[in-house]
Amino acid sequence: MDISRRDFLQIAAAMGLLGAGSNLMAGHKRADEITATDIMDFKPVGKVSLLHICDLHAHIKPLYWREPSTLISAPNLTGTPGFLCGKSFAEFYGVKPGTLEGYFDTYLNFEALAKKFGKMGGIAHIKTVVDEVRRDRGRDNVLLLDSGDTWQGTAVALKTGGEAIVKAQNYLGVDVMVGHWEFTYGKERVRELIDMLDAEFISQNIVDNDPFSDDFEELVFKPYTIKEVGGAKIGIIGQSFPFTSTANPKRFTEGWSFGLRLDTLQEYVDELRKEKRVDCVVLLSHDGFSVDQEVARKVHGIDFILSGHTHDPGPKPITINGTVIIIAGSHGKYVGRLDLDIKNKRVVDYNYKLIPVASNLIAPDKKGIELVDALYRPYDEELNRVLGKTKGLLYKRDTFYSTFDALIGEAIHEEMDNEITFTPGYRWGTTLLPGDDILLDNVYEMTAITYPEVYTFELQGAKIAQLLEDIADNVFNANPLYQQGGDMSRLTGVTYDIKIGAPGGKRISNLKVNGKPLDLDRDYVVSAWGGNLQSAGKNLRESKIRPVYDITADYIGKKGTVDVSRKSNVNVLDVGCGCPKAGSIC
Repeated sequence: MDISRRDFLQIAAAMGLLGAGSNLMAGHKRADEITATDIMDFKPVGKVSLLHICDLHAHIKPLYWREPSTLISAPNLTGTPGFLCGKSFAEFYGVKPGTLEGYFDTYLNFEALAKKFGKMGGIAHIKTVVDEVRRDRGRDNVLLLDSGDTWQGTAVALKTGGEAIVKAQNYLGVDVMVGHWEFTYGKERVRELIDMLDAEFISQNIVDNDPFSDDFEELVFKPYTIKEVGGAKIGIIGQSFPFTSTANPKRFTEGWSFGLRLDTLQEYVDELRKEKRVDCVVLLSHDGFSVDQEVARKVHGIDFILSGHTHDPGPKPITINGTVIIIAGSHGKYVGRLDLDIKNKRVVDYNYKLIPVASNLIAPDKKGIELVDALYRPYDEELNRVLGKTKGLLYKRDTFYSTFDALIGEAIHEEMDNEITFTPGYRWGTTLLPGDDILLDNVYEMTAITYPEVYTFELQGAKIAQLLEDIADNVFNANPLYQQGGDMSRLTGVTYDIKIGAPGGKRISNLKVNGKPLDLDRDYVVSAWGGNLQSAGKNLRESKIRPVYDITADYIGKKGTVDVSRKSNVNVLDVGCGCPKAGSIC
């Protein structure tokens, strides 16, 4: 049921969450003082409110999500917005350690703060935040915009072909969205899900390139939509992930062409301003935070870019050439609120806040709890199966290494009896605290993709070396427009040194396999998942192909308690990241 503002405050008071008349922001309070009213505190501006979510990755339940302790890029980018973490992030954005924002925005003191503040996100708690803004501003004055990577990332999403998450979006009242991982369900299923979706799905940068199609060279989706909000006309242009067909298997989107398409983006901006006479132009984007900063430098006339893809929390907007760029983190941890004051056909003022969805502090909406329970009920017995326990922190994000990826690599190594395991540098997943049970659901939260097969084959040493250089050139390219997203691929059985600022093709040195220097002429037994690496190898072991989540679950079940080292297998020679020592994992 929907709850009124009075009921919301009464529930919060009953839980002991409200302070007496306090209007202080959460960032200025100690951990034991933060309240629900602090979280929602906001100075409204004008009549228009845009709410923004991105990179939910199908996490409709509350979770723990630890931000990275290493976030390295090219030397010209490291330390700039989009490549900040830990202390450098806190200093740049003015986030105080030990606060709720410090917990949500950085890895600093994560385990202790997790015990104080609890889990994050969950659609029932997001709904409370969204409905509170709608009640305060009026439903017709609020839009909820979704920058994509929403339908993929959990077991319930995979097992329902994305339908469970569309139901969650409809429950939240999403108005407009774009996509990326959505497309890994395949074109036909994407169209079916869009038919189920109450929101508009828009993208100006996806074109039909099938010469046998009736829509050859036509846009696949509407490029933009115009919404009447708060008495103003808001033009919203969609920008889905421009590298979908290279970052994910081409078979899912065969016949569709992706790209940045900055020329057509400029044309649509001009069309909205000059022909449609909108009051404000918004780009709803899945380009990534650093790429969108370049977009703002090259495309003129965009008022706001609501970014996604790179999972960055952005407590304060970034302004470039008059374009304001915001991004709202990932996994349902945040709702961005952007209020606009529009007069005489232009934005004269705005206010912005990244609202942390602290699920222990924000009362859940009852209908949301019921919906999540209903969506998971067919799979509860299977997904709640306890596989084992973790002795240490299991986390996902970091530039080169994470403990959950290392666990997956160890599992594949034992199952496939290989020399090297490649695990993709996906940014989505979950975090488990030391001593936590590991559920089958948690394994899916790290591996739930529509192409989960682990392949084992032979790959020549020279190809392995070249492959790593190619991946590094993507991840660490000095030009953000050539970065396709994701962290560096994780390797099991391999150690190496890397000089981030070296020329392309010459970054990696001291490459060793199981302690011995890589032999460029030798064939190695390699396992890989989440990509197409097997096509570069030979002697594929077809009898050993298995889904990665089955392999990982079996391994954890055999081990009982897992104890994964936090020591990285990669030594960074030239770039620090706010960590005590370059190349270390904090």
